[in-house]
Amino acid sequence: MKEIQTSREWKEALEKSNEAPQFVMKHSSTCPISASAFGAFRNVETDVPKQYLVVQQSRSLSNEMEDELGIRHESPQLFLLKDGEAIWNASHHDISEPKIQQAIQEYC
Repeated sequence: MKEIQTSREWKEALEKSNEAPQFVMKHSSTCPISASAFGAFRNVETDVPKQYLVVQQSRSLSNEMEDELGIRHESPQLFLLKDGEAIWNASHHDISEPKIQQAIQEYC
C-alpha cells in the first residue's frame, strides 16, 4: 500500500485508473471505526493497487478529492477508481473485507 501525500500523487492515482482500477482510502488515525475499516482494507488480497491518505495529515488533499469526485467527504471512506472516477465507494461500517471483495468481483 502506498500513502498519498500530495496533490500530484492523487492526480497520478486518477490517471492510473484509466489503465486499471485503483483503490484509494481516506481514514482517520484517531477513530476506532476508521482503524477497523483500514484493517479490513489492508487485509484484502488483490491485484488492484491500494493507496490511502490520513485525513488529519492531508485535509486539503481530502477536500480536493471530494471536489474532483463529487462525493461528500466521510472518514473512513474507500473509493474504487476506474476511468478517472469513483465507480464504487463505501464509508464507515460498510468498509469490510466481504464488501471490498464484492466490489472487486463486480467492477474489476
